[in-house]
Formats: sequence, C-alpha cells, structure tokens
Amino acid sequence: MATAGGGRRRAVHAGKRRSRRRGERGGCRERFRFRRRRRPRERSGAARGPRAPTGTGTGTPDRKGEPETASEGQRGRNRRAATPRPPPWRSSAPVSAERERPRQCGRGALPNGGSRAATRGQPGSPGDHRAGNSQIPVPVPTHPPFPPAVSNEVPEHPCVSPVSNHVYERRLIEKYIAENGTDPVNNQPLSEEQLIDIKVAHPIRPKPPSATSIPAILKALQDEWDAVMLHSFTLRQQLQTTRQELSHALYQHDAACRVIARLTKEVTAAREALATLKPQAGLIVPQAVPSAQPNVAGAGEAMDLGELAGMTPEIIQKLQDKATVLTTERKKRGKTVPEELVKPEELSKYRQVASHVGLHSASIPGILALDLCPSDTNKILTGGADKNVIVFDKSSEQILATLKGHTKKVTSVVFHPSQDLVFSASPDATIRIWSVPNASCVQVVRAHEGSVTGLSLHATGDYLLSSSDDQYWAFSDIQTGRVLTKVTDESSGCALTCAQFHPDGLIFGTGTMDSQIKIWDLKERTNVANFPGHSGPITSIAFSENGYYLATAADDSSVKLWDLRKLKNFKTLQLDNNFEVKSLIFDQSGTYLALGGTDVQIYICKQWTEILHFTEHSGLTTGVAFGHHAKFIASTGMDRSLKFYSL
Repeated sequence: MATAGGGRRRAVHAGKRRSRRRGERGGCRERFRFRRRRRPRERSGAARGPRAPTGTGTGTPDRKGEPETASEGQRGRNRRAATPRPPPWRSSAPVSAERERPRQCGRGALPNGGSRAATRGQPGSPGDHRAGNSQIPVPVPTHPPFPPAVSNEVPEHPCVSPVSNHVYERRLIEKYIAENGTDPVNNQPLSEEQLIDIKVAHPIRPKPPSATSIPAILKALQDEWDAVMLHSFTLRQQLQTTRQELSHALYQHDAACRVIARLTKEVTAAREALATLKPQAGLIVPQAVPSAQPNVAGAGEAMDLGELAGMTPEIIQKLQDKATVLTTERKKRGKTVPEELVKPEELSKYRQVASHVGLHSASIPGILALDLCPSDTNKILTGGADKNVIVFDKSSEQILATLKGHTKKVTSVVFHPSQDLVFSASPDATIRIWSVPNASCVQVVRAHEGSVTGLSLHATGDYLLSSSDDQYWAFSDIQTGRVLTKVTDESSGCALTCAQFHPDGLIFGTGTMDSQIKIWDLKERTNVANFPGHSGPITSIAFSENGYYLATAADDSSVKLWDLRKLKNFKTLQLDNNFEVKSLIFDQSGTYLALGGTDVQIYICKQWTEILHFTEHSGLTTGVAFGHHAKFIASTGMDRSLKFYSL
C-alpha cells in the first residue's frame, strides 16, 4: 500500500511540474496555435491501472473514465481531446456587435483596446487554446470613410438615417425598410422619405488582396507602362497624320490664292475691255438712245431728238384717255372700302409666318428691291446685291426664274400687271426688260449715262419712267425699248434719287439729293410743283390710291404727308432718332401705309397712327409690300431674307 501511495504522489508532482512548464511555454504555443495537435494515444486498460475506490482517503477526486494513477495534466489533455474543436477558419462563438463597427487594430492590439500579450493564457482569450470556443484572430481591413452599417462596404449611393445617424447603402436600406419599416440599428420606425442623401466623391474601391503583393504591384506597373507607351505611339501617329494634312491644306490654300489672283486679274481686264466696247455697242443696238447730245433750251424742256422720236400726239392722247378712265372708276368707288380688306383689328395681330433666305447669293448678301405682281400677289419679284433678279412663288415656295444680266447690283424692280414681263434697273446705267417664262432679257433700255435710281410703270402698261443720278428722268416705250423723252431741271442741277407715277398717269413725282420733291406734268414735260421740307436726300415717295395724298421719306428720320389738292404738308410722322426709311407704299385701297427701313411699321391712314411694328429683320429693311386686300405683308432686307407676315 505504501508503494502504491508513494507512486500516486510522485505522479501528482510530475503532473504539476508539467503544467508549470506548459504555462511557461504558453507564449510559444500561441505562435504555433495553427499547428495540428496530435491527439493523445489511448492507453490500454492494463496500463491505466486500477481505479481508486470512491471515498478513499487519498484526497484524489473520483474522475469517471480516468485511471486512479493519472496525473492532472494527463486528465486535462484527455478532456481537451474529448471536447469537439471547431475548425480554425470558423469560430463557434457568436459574432459580437463590435464586428459590425469599423475597427482600426494594430499588431498586438485587440478591438476592445487591450493587448494580446496581456490576455495570453487566459481562458477564452485569443492566445488560450484550452478554451473550447477559442477563435483564430483574423486581420481587420481598413474601411474607407462612411462605411454603411449594413453591408460594411463602400456605398455607391450613401444616405443617412436621422433616427440612428448611421450611414447606409440606399439600395439595401430601402429594401430593409420595405420589409421591416424600422431602422436596422435601433429598430425605431423609419421611412424612405426620412433618408438623407450624402454627396460624396466617387468612391475608390480598395484593391483586392491579390494586388497587394510585390509581384502583383510590379505587374500592375508594367501594365501601366505598356499602356502609356501604346498611347504615346498612337499620339505620335496622329501628330504625323495631322502634320501631313496641314501641309496639304497649306499647299491647296496657296494654289487657290494663286488661282484667285489670276482670275481677278482676268476679270479686271475683261471689265476694262467691256467698258471700251460699250460706246460701240450703243451705236449698234437699235433701241439705244442716239449718240447726239440733247439740245436743252431751258429748264424742263425735253430733248429735241426725243420729242421728235417718240412723244407724238397719239401717245399723249393715249395717256389722256387712260387717265380719264381711271378717274371715272375712282369716282365710282368713292370712299367705299372693299369688304375683303383686312380690318385694322385683324391686321394688328399679324405675325411672321415665313422667312426665305436662299433666294440670293450669300457671298454678296442683301435684297435691295421688292415688288408684287398686281394681278397675282403670290408672285414676288426681288432684286439683289448679287446682280440677279428673282421671281418667287409664295404659294409653292419655289423660285420661278433667276434673271441674270446686270453687271452691278439691282436697285429697282417692277412687275408688269398683265404680261409675263418684269423690269429692273441698276447702277450699270441700264434698264432691262425680262420675259419670265423664258428667263431671258428681251430689251435693254439705255436711257441714262449714270446709275438708274428709280423705276415706275405707267398705268397703261406700255411706258416706263426712270430716274438717274445724271439729273435726268426718262420716259421709254417698253415694246421698242426706245426713249421717248428725257428731261432735266437745270435750275437745280441735282441728281434724282427716286421716281413714281401718280395713279392717273398724267403727273409723277421725283426725289432729289437736295431734299426736294418735284411734281412733273408728263404731257408738258414741265415741273409744276415743288415740296421742300426734308433735310436730307429723298429716299422714297408713294402716291395713295385715291390720288390725293403723297408720302415722302428722307434721311432725316421722318415721313411727310402732302395734300396734292392744297399743295401743302398736313402731317409729319417723326420717327426715332437715326431711323432710316428706304421704302414707302400704300395698299391697293389707300387704307394703310407701310414703311420699311430700320424696321417695318404699318400706319392706318387718316388717323395716321401706328398699328403694327415688325423687327424680325436683322439688317436694314429695303422693301415692303401689301398682298391682295392686305391679306399678307412682305418685306425684304439686307439680311438676305424675304419675310411674310400674316395671321
């Protein structure tokens, strides 16, 4: 018995010594805690020895399934071997709430602020492998700013809950609210309307762990270098191509400049040759004015040769008969306004309905003259700075004819009321008569030696009145192209700026550069009245349909109304300062007066009040005209556009 008791004591002491040694080597075991532990080999029943009876006086507790002679260390190892241990990559302990919050842990530090060395060897600590619920510590990643409380990832659309002040991914929190209706942190009621969006910069996602190694970093740098080199090579290729294109463009530009210079020189030479041949052409053309100089006996007297050539008693009688018919018709109409005429209330509502800018060339922009066909106001006639005359159909919006022949800009155009003829005048000192169906010039009237400034067709449709800055007005036959008479006023010796027939056709008016309006008797070819009052060159004159009123405009920003019965000015429309007036016209009934210049203005006659104002033209308005019964208004301008206004 003594031997057995002594053996047990020695075994107990040996077990205590081994336990102490294991405690000293705990730090080493902490380093190698991932190593696989060998399970202790089971002893045979013979080796274990007999169990001590329960209640013996040895002081050793009775342990089920263990030999009586086993030491404390051996029994501890047996218990650990019998306890199921979780795999090192998964812990059986529940995840604490601290895992949901961002942590910044250094080496040897714990999430709660403690030290691994201080807790090493304690039960349940990361360094204690004797605890059954021990978990293997894993490195905690560093989170970017504003990690959401649900996904713990960088949010693409972050938002804040005012209930818990936590940041969430909007997509996830909306789904959670739809299912539960509460905040996931404190379970307080929360709705989608309460969420507050956060404006942050585009998040940069952390690199995967595979990219943090040195080989991966080197590979990334090599890829970046390759991409930079490829991009640099592409840029060099593009630079070379651009240089070649620029060189080619410069060569083309140089060649174009040389060609333009050569063509300009040839055009100049051709113009000089044409100017040299013009006098000879004037002698050859039968309808040209005879080269003999007119013998002017005094002011207002006609050319002797012109009188002998054309102003015969038959022509004068024809003019008188036409005037008698027109006067009779006007008296029958009286003061009655046509029922189809647009009322002032409707006219005041007119707005721009169409604009056409492609009629004339864009290289020399500007439309300088406008006229409408009296029998069909859908046909529009324009003259441009590009030396062309255009016949345009308003209804089909098509160009009917383009008439080319003038060598300078076209400043005046007139539509024949009953025939397919149009007339145009230009500073090239010619008046051209065109056939619209053939788009050809049928007559060239050379009535002046200077620029033709005004053009008006007689009511008979057979004769044409023209004015020029050579101080003469001329009366020509459109059938033969011959000049019937040509008159000047030597007392003034001033250039004429415009000319217009009275509705009866027996008198007409001309404007001069010295601010005078002269009224002439066609049969007598004498100046019968003068209207002074303007302070600048006369730009436009217009007679009303009833023949009583004359409207005149000059460069003094005013329009004056004259009573032909009393030969005095009864109304002056003072316009804005620096307002230019280039065109004046009455409608066919004499109810409205339109003026075009800086903009377009429409006045109602007798009251002489403005009822309409258009500012759609970006340049100076050069022409304005009324449609049939004022159903529409047309205007042209230096902005190369033809505009129509209507309801």
